[in-house]
Amino acid sequence: MNLEQIAFLILAVAAIASAILMITRRNPVTSALFLVFNFFIIAVLYLFLRAQFIAIIQITVYAGAIMVLFLFVIMLLNLGDDKLLKWKLNSAKTISVLLGIALLVEVSYFVLHFTSTEGMSPNAESIGTVESIGKVLYLNYLFPFEVTSVLLLAAIVGAIFLAKKKFE
Repeated sequence: MNLEQIAFLILAVAAIASAILMITRRNPVTSALFLVFNFFIIAVLYLFLRAQFIAIIQITVYAGAIMVLFLFVIMLLNLGDDKLLKWKLNSAKTISVLLGIALLVEVSYFVLHFTSTEGMSPNAESIGTVESIGKVLYLNYLFPFEVTSVLLLAAIVGAIFLAKKKFE
């Protein structure tokens, strides 16, 4: 077993643990933060697979835009419950912050030092690029891509119709 496989196993266990912690937390803000942590771990796993484009999209779309939306809805629904949002510092939270920083340093170290291209096919570096994904998406999978866009458009129209009906 080489170091890249060990790093993959550590990240896989961390992803599973953060997913379990996400669904078992009572506080929705804590649950959303574990979801963000899970998104970042999944992005690092995409980097191990040499899928750079998907890793960047994972961070920008899911950990960025979608989580801002989730946190906005969570904060909007908990308007009267300000005491849940206050963060009191105690020893357990201090230890958890320190362990989180240690995990971030460890993941950064593994990504920077143990990602190599040895033993891969010659075109593995170009498979995860924007150009190769765009070619496959718009040449081989154009019909499913267009069906998805029509489905999303129908969902948006349905949501607007239901929201308009609710306010009338």
